[in-house]
Amino acid sequence: MWKFPRRTRYADCNGSEASEETEIAVNIGGVKHILYGDVLNRYPETRLAELVNRATDSTREDLSALCDDYDDLKREFYFDRDPEAFKCILELYFYGKIHMKGGICPMYLKRELDYWGIDVEHLGACCKSHLNEVETMLAQIAEKVKAIQNTLKEDAMVTRGQRCRASLRNLIGKPKSSLAARVIGIVSVAFILLSTVVMCLSTMPELQVQDAEDNLIEHPIIHTIETACISWFTVKYILRFVSSSNNLRFMTSFMNIIDFITIMPFYLVLILETAMMDRSNVQQAARVLRVIRIAMRVMRIARVFKLAHHSSGLRTLAIALKSSLKEMSLVLIYMSVGVFLFSALGYIIEESHPESMFTSIPMSFWWAVNSMSTVGYGDIYPQTTLGKCNAAVSVVFGMLAIMLPLQLIIKTFGAIYNNQHELEIIAKREIELTELRAEDEVKGCQEAGKMPSQASSKHSM
Repeated sequence: MWKFPRRTRYADCNGSEASEETEIAVNIGGVKHILYGDVLNRYPETRLAELVNRATDSTREDLSALCDDYDDLKREFYFDRDPEAFKCILELYFYGKIHMKGGICPMYLKRELDYWGIDVEHLGACCKSHLNEVETMLAQIAEKVKAIQNTLKEDAMVTRGQRCRASLRNLIGKPKSSLAARVIGIVSVAFILLSTVVMCLSTMPELQVQDAEDNLIEHPIIHTIETACISWFTVKYILRFVSSSNNLRFMTSFMNIIDFITIMPFYLVLILETAMMDRSNVQQAARVLRVIRIAMRVMRIARVFKLAHHSSGLRTLAIALKSSLKEMSLVLIYMSVGVFLFSALGYIIEESHPESMFTSIPMSFWWAVNSMSTVGYGDIYPQTTLGKCNAAVSVVFGMLAIMLPLQLIIKTFGAIYNNQHELEIIAKREIELTELRAEDEVKGCQEAGKMPSQASSKHSM
């Protein structure tokens, strides 16, 4: 059995026998600490508490499972751990909470906590939130790296069909993979912008023509350009579907659903026009087609979201908006309260004026929204002095209601943007490392193939 020194900790007031506690010496990376059993037993489930409790009645083999080495002469336990991180560990026994020191990685400290048998819940609230942020970021990085590795595995398929699908997928969906893919990406963006511009120009009366019933319709040239754009979108959608490794996941993707919605109305109109040509009730058929064309115009507006396929900034904006729903709801709540309050006050104040523009509280909502957002449309405005004072207060309240939560939204957007930028950098590094590993493996195989030939040539000499 190993015996450890004991020391007198305290004596009672009557001078009776003093209490003694076990004393142990631990060496953490070259830094020696003297620790006492009563302090360590405040948290009996930790490694140090178990060490001090087993020190007096355990063999060397049992103690070696709790430390890296033990000096019998010095009666000292050795641990190959970071002494700076151990200072954080000691805070638990003396102060009941652990706080990270400057320059210590949160994930490294978490590994130290796991080694010493300390739960993460003992971290301070400030440090715990920082650790959660780092863990979330690392999880996203791991997910991104896993996606890259899966993509590389998919690209390295053995069968000819799988290799063709991987090449087609890179050609259509990865503009940075080759020069041809970059050209296709530029052409796709050009078609998206062209279709958007054509949709806007088609609403101008100067660029419309009259049909047989003197109704204004799209110019034939605009219709031809629209047909060409739809044809390009259709071909690209089909190729992306064919080259997809998971067709079900492809069909349920949000961006692919938008692509489908922007394409299908065009073909639906063509099918209905062909089906209704033989109907006797031409006016009813024309009415149905007119409604469908209006719906198709609405769907064409969604084409602008197709730019998200080619812009990482738009994807970052979507993620930031999704993460800022709570802050945006605050803006909505503040504005709703202000609109109701100041529109009601404006109506009550202006109601007695003979030329009042505030005919009702719901009609005053429009004025309140314009005033609080500082737009000032000018179609409704107060005419009394008290009403103008109410308008001034509504403007100031509206500015505060928008500006205060806006800082939180900007902070969230900045954090997400930096996070996405780091993910892209790590993804590029992972690709480069994978390529270097592949080159090293090829060189290793070539050198291994040369060795037998060199050995045989020396033997023949």
